[in-house]
Amino acid sequence: MDHPFFAIGLPHGVEWLYILIGVIILFGADKLPKLARGLGKSLGEFKKAKEDFEKEMHSAANTADVKPVTDQNRIGGNLPEPVRPTPVATATPVDAPTKTS
Repeated sequence: MDHPFFAIGLPHGVEWLYILIGVIILFGADKLPKLARGLGKSLGEFKKAKEDFEKEMHSAANTADVKPVTDQNRIGGNLPEPVRPTPVATATPVDAPTKTS
């Protein structure tokens, strides 16, 4: 077969029959149904966990952390009041000592 899928050395044709016979010899015919049942249950649990994970990811992506915009949350809304200079007296006190040289 010239199909590219089989070009990487995967078993096909009679090789699957050899693998099946080897599995029956190793495990026995009475344990194969138990093995298949256990494999099916574990695959079902894996599929369920994958679906739960995808559901959680989609719900997290759809619910963004959007907070309502209020006056306090706007840019500049949380700024303190500007500092205003206090008036300073420009006259010197009468009884202040003066420097003489």
